[in-house]
Amino acid sequence: MQVLQRDFLPANLKPLLQEHAIEGCVAVQADPSEAETEFLISQANEFEFIKGVVGWVNLTDPHLEARLAHYKSYPVVKGFRHIVQAEPDGYMVNPRFIQGIKHVNKFGLTYDILIKEHQLKETLEFIKQLPPQKLVIDHIAKPVIGNTLSQWKKYITAIAQHEHVYCKLSGMVTEANWHSWRPENFTPYLDIVLNAFGSNRVMYGSDWPVCLLAAQYAQQLKIVEDYIQSFSDSEKQAIMGENAIRFYNL
Repeated sequence: MQVLQRDFLPANLKPLLQEHAIEGCVAVQADPSEAETEFLISQANEFEFIKGVVGWVNLTDPHLEARLAHYKSYPVVKGFRHIVQAEPDGYMVNPRFIQGIKHVNKFGLTYDILIKEHQLKETLEFIKQLPPQKLVIDHIAKPVIGNTLSQWKKYITAIAQHEHVYCKLSGMVTEANWHSWRPENFTPYLDIVLNAFGSNRVMYGSDWPVCLLAAQYAQQLKIVEDYIQSFSDSEKQAIMGENAIRFYNL
């Protein structure tokens, strides 16, 4: 993890976005604290290319509605995420957590679902207990690249039946062997996600700087760009930006 043990700031990202003709990005929380949410808001105010912020707030807080009202006053705040991948089994179906996500919806905000593959079954139960609201699966639910696909495919396909749920094409390289992955390792996973969600409900994500554990920015981007090379121009535009614009109301 040594590569990540330094500050990564918008000034470090800006030249990468310019090099690859990416006009804007969404900054997504990495620390479960409102202090970081406030920090991301301040960075978005300073750097115009940050088009939206997905922050953190305590979704089981009895005073959650007041906190959501506070953040709703910042137009750049588009939604929230909790690092559920670090939580014990059953966390997502806790009634207090589910009620918190419903409050997020009431304020017209999105929720990013950060889980690992073994949490997909619980995620499906979680989705079924919510109204149709804007949800997105981060990092294709972090399957271990190279393991059997059957269970992951089963639940990804079932989740995709809920038409208000999106999926991010991101975070794949860090779930493969960091030092010996090959682009074709990801093709079966991308096939399944695109077949399940369609090109109008998937969005590219870099997972920068975490991707640096296994790939440079250009390498992780090329995996998706090469995969969609044969797609129509409208499908490419949707996957590489328009779906994110629509989902996050950028």
